[in-house]
Amino acid sequence: MALQQRIFSIKNQQDFEKVALEVFQYQYQNNAVYHEFCTYLKKDAATIKALKDIPFLPIEFFKSKKILDRDATHEDIFTSSGTSGSQVSKHYVKDLRLYEKSFLNGFDQFYGALEDYAVLALLPAYLDRKGSSLVYMANDFIKKSKYPESGFYLNNLKELSQTLQSLEKRKIKTLLIGVSFALLDLAEEFQLQLKNTILMETGGMKGRRKEMIRTELHEILAEAFEVDHIHSEYGMTELLSQAYSKGQGIFSCPSHMHLLIRDPEDALSFLPQQKTGGINVIDLANLHSCSFIATQDLGKQVGSNEFEILGRFDASDVRGCNLMVL
Repeated sequence: MALQQRIFSIKNQQDFEKVALEVFQYQYQNNAVYHEFCTYLKKDAATIKALKDIPFLPIEFFKSKKILDRDATHEDIFTSSGTSGSQVSKHYVKDLRLYEKSFLNGFDQFYGALEDYAVLALLPAYLDRKGSSLVYMANDFIKKSKYPESGFYLNNLKELSQTLQSLEKRKIKTLLIGVSFALLDLAEEFQLQLKNTILMETGGMKGRRKEMIRTELHEILAEAFEVDHIHSEYGMTELLSQAYSKGQGIFSCPSHMHLLIRDPEDALSFLPQQKTGGINVIDLANLHSCSFIATQDLGKQVGSNEFEILGRFDASDVRGCNLMVL
């Protein structure tokens, strides 16, 4: 079975570790930037025997380096939103089908078949620019849905409200995925009772509103739309996979993704459960870029493959991708 197939055939932690080590060996040999980084740390491929031994590439490298297989061509470039005048991250994607496989596989693991949902996307800030990986995913979700109401609603909140009411009346399973400030706009303008709708926020005020903690945002949205839980998606430009939360800000990863919590005082060491530190992501779907990334996000592990996302390191950029500052 080819490596790419094995990535999406993982059944347990033992499978994950085995495939992760294979992916490391592949990227060590085929990714010049990652190879150079490992060499700088004096990490030779022959010495990597466990997940804890694998070097994690700082996410800042995506701002200045082309993180891609040697001599590979790319089909697309995803870019972070950044702030005015700031340097953005660039993710060169060799194979868009691999990204599609990843996000469809991940969604299916948490929510079931995508075609069974009407998908309504409220992502005005992301649609205002090119290169958004979130817009690419949402657009594919919409195309896969069997319901004609699926689509981007941009700033047309009245039409969105009417569509939601119509879908609710017919008891159609619906996914409403939106950026935080736009969902708050909808909550303030329309009173809706969403019994058959998954309300999923992707974070980010994009300068439109003051930042707020996730619990405060969720309380406002839950009350406005009369739902018990607000769902969340955790992803970023530099990744090809997403973690999901079904409530209380507790995130779980699909079978081909995992988070580790690194010691903020020692970047090469990892922390036990309930200890707060930096988030390292293993995204095996990111095969032709880098699957082992040290982010600037803060979090802690609270259970078996369950995590809280708590904020960012003070010195890091506020990029507005699926996370609010504390």
